[in-house]
Amino acid sequence: MTAKPLNDSGMDNASDSRIRQYLLMNSQQGSISIEAEKRCAEIFNVSLKDIRETVFNLGIMPMCYLRNMNTISVQEQHGLFKSSVAVIGCGGLGGYIVSHLARLGVGNIKIVDGDVFEEHNLNRQMFCGVDCIGKNKVDVIFNEVKNINPLTTIIPINERFNQSNCDEILKDVDVVADALDSIKTRLLLAKSCKRLGLPLVHGSIGGWYGQVSVQYPEDDNLISLFDGRDDKGIEQDLGNPSFTPALVSSIQVAEIIKILHGKRPTLRQKLLAIDLYDMRFNTLEF
Repeated sequence: MTAKPLNDSGMDNASDSRIRQYLLMNSQQGSISIEAEKRCAEIFNVSLKDIRETVFNLGIMPMCYLRNMNTISVQEQHGLFKSSVAVIGCGGLGGYIVSHLARLGVGNIKIVDGDVFEEHNLNRQMFCGVDCIGKNKVDVIFNEVKNINPLTTIIPINERFNQSNCDEILKDVDVVADALDSIKTRLLLAKSCKRLGLPLVHGSIGGWYGQVSVQYPEDDNLISLFDGRDDKGIEQDLGNPSFTPALVSSIQVAEIIKILHGKRPTLRQKLLAIDLYDMRFNTLEF
């Protein structure tokens, strides 16, 4: 039997009342387990996402987010649940970004990459395992995230980001994460986000080094940073160990969460330059 979604008024008042009563009775100290949410969805024949929506409307924190408390409120967690992020590139940076966003509770994530996992990805890419070699990155990540957070909807796009698909890919998202390895494609992404009115959180890595910056639609920092530069990044010469993408992606996600919460990101129109060899972190103004 197909679960029926709650309508804007919460189905009929009697059903809505019974669902709310069930959730309140099965919550403990302001939180509720996903197993209780699943049982509720089955009993009342509604979608799990609609049950989660009701949980947030009751001011209850899903148990999987308890460790977010005092950093992220129930209201802010609800906002993440209703938000959408596009992650362009699912390699070293992108895999970590998707994992972070799903664990934090972002409701919808578009993942864009036309590549397959290769053996040299094993040293640093979050979702890459020996059994994944030769498989499409977006397909592997789609299946893995279902086990991390079944309430996060992953939209896999097994294509390279380009001029012909950029508008469709960036439609209906709130924030875009740049996890690309091509300067030419990064420039296209920066220009596309500016044209479409989307905030873009950039990250790039190479060896011991990384950088993060945030561009809003009215800014030009990333366009000026990449315009006219050779398409070869420093990672071609320096390689990428596991720790650099883990750090840089985490900083990107911190800025994404601020944006989704309606707060000004620290790195807007700034460039955070990271040197992990000498442990130097410099913030440069554009």
